[in-house]
Amino acid sequence: MKEFRLNRRTALLGGVGLATAATVSACADGHQESTGPSDIQEFHGEHQPGITTAVPDRMHFVALTVKATTREELQELFQDWTKAARQLMRGESVGQDSESYNMPPDDTGEAMGLSAANLTLTFGLGRSLFVDESGHDRFGLKDKLPPALTEVPKMRGDMLEENRSGGDLCIQACADDPQVAVHAVRNLVRIAAGRAVVAWSQLGFGRTSSTSKSQQTPRNLFGFKDGTANLKVEDGDLVNEHVWASEKNSQGNPTWMDGGSYCATRRIRMLIETWDRAPLKEQEQVVGRTKKEGAPLSGGGEFDAPDFHMQGRGGPIIPADSHVALMHPAQNEGKQMLRRGFNYTDGTDGLGHLDAGLFFIAFVCDPRTHFFPILQKMMKSDAMSEYLRHTGSALFAVPPGVKDENDYLASGLFTA
Repeated sequence: MKEFRLNRRTALLGGVGLATAATVSACADGHQESTGPSDIQEFHGEHQPGITTAVPDRMHFVALTVKATTREELQELFQDWTKAARQLMRGESVGQDSESYNMPPDDTGEAMGLSAANLTLTFGLGRSLFVDESGHDRFGLKDKLPPALTEVPKMRGDMLEENRSGGDLCIQACADDPQVAVHAVRNLVRIAAGRAVVAWSQLGFGRTSSTSKSQQTPRNLFGFKDGTANLKVEDGDLVNEHVWASEKNSQGNPTWMDGGSYCATRRIRMLIETWDRAPLKEQEQVVGRTKKEGAPLSGGGEFDAPDFHMQGRGGPIIPADSHVALMHPAQNEGKQMLRRGFNYTDGTDGLGHLDAGLFFIAFVCDPRTHFFPILQKMMKSDAMSEYLRHTGSALFAVPPGVKDENDYLASGLFTA
């Protein structure tokens, strides 16, 4: 009888419960696969998971600095991460479950007894992986550098902290259970020992956008609905146009990035105490929507199109410098982003103020056309900027998905 791995939850049930928790079927080639439980997301595919997948409520994002010195070491790291990611997303322990008392266990163990919790793992590559600050070709991959993976332009009002920005690599772990997400990152970082180390990380709770029409619009820490006009997976043609990288959507796109995307992150601290003292009328004019229903100030319901031309006594009903008026796709030549941001709270700043806000995450086909111009407009003209401080920034190329068991993360980088 062939050996097969069980997910963490099934492994603890034992006996009769084994059959009810997951059914095991043999494929034509004899490979044993688990067909349950239902909270397992698919790892393989044309695109990486964690982009159009429905956004859960917990996230752990980590950026890493690569210490490996050879192309072979980097390739081996991606292969090792691929094996581990397959296991983690299936709800399995990583490694071979060694029981030797004289060796550390392969898996750190804090997710024992927990399900897969809809875990998704998404990996990205920073510009600094290809070339360092002096333009040196670190791993012989300079000719594979995507033109769209450029430096994020300096923005008016930036208060960026070096220890919260940039990175050679990134891992985004999203799950229904925060411990599952943290466990995944912890073990992937452990696997990278000697080859990559953590540069910075961010925990997130409570999604601030929806990627499916089946999800309700969530609220950010200002108390407003966020992401009403966000791209949804059901908008297939729009997702293809604005999210996935290709020569058509991203000028100069290398073939190894076909089907990939670009992940832009911003750590945006919200000045909670200042905002909480603002009158409701001012809050709604800054946002451009009603606080309770999330409807545009021009009227209608949450999902009705805003009327930016409707006039009131003092000018447009929706102020021209409101967040909606500046960020809505209709005001940006139809350009759209697939946002997957999260609320965060990192204690206080030492002055009694909450260090809390939005960890902004957006996936786009080309940041030069779909992110930089919109961010620049926000930083320059958005009335909401008075209540925000951008403290972290990063951009990563997200390779296409791992096709099957014989493929591995970013394999196209290492082929001729």
